[in-house]
Amino acid sequence: MPNEIDVKKSVAPTRTGSMLEPWQSFRSEMDRLFDRMSTGWGLPSFGRLFDVERNFPVSVPAVDISEDEKAYTIAAELPGLDEKDIEVTATGDMLVLKGEKKQEKEEKRKDYYLSERSYGAFQRSFTLPDGVDQSKIAASFAKGVLTVTLPKTAEAREQRRKIEVKAD
Repeated sequence: MPNEIDVKKSVAPTRTGSMLEPWQSFRSEMDRLFDRMSTGWGLPSFGRLFDVERNFPVSVPAVDISEDEKAYTIAAELPGLDEKDIEVTATGDMLVLKGEKKQEKEEKRKDYYLSERSYGAFQRSFTLPDGVDQSKIAASFAKGVLTVTLPKTAEAREQRRKIEVKAD
């Protein structure tokens, strides 16, 4: 049929759900290509030669989300950042975590000069669940971990009830 649409199976979503995933896969493939080419000439691998992994920081931080009777908690791993590099905002029903890392290294010696710069930014958004008291959202940062506490409203805490499970 001429009007029939060709339907293809979609690729399963990635673990992070990141829009950067295709680029990270592409970069990994290119790294493998350069490694394969350079090892044939007795050179160190491209990644080790230029320390590629260190210069391209991961753009999506890992997070843990938990809930208890009083609040929801989001803990994001942000190694190498300072609290001044992080922005947390709540607008409407969205919570947004943003950050940017800028790293510069300069080394001068008699026989060489080294100058390296690396930049990385991230943004993660979360839909706030119903019953969060937005005026009391708090964030703290210690030892490379950002912790955002989303307290529940009194009404949300009262709505919780235990449901009895019966055997058949």
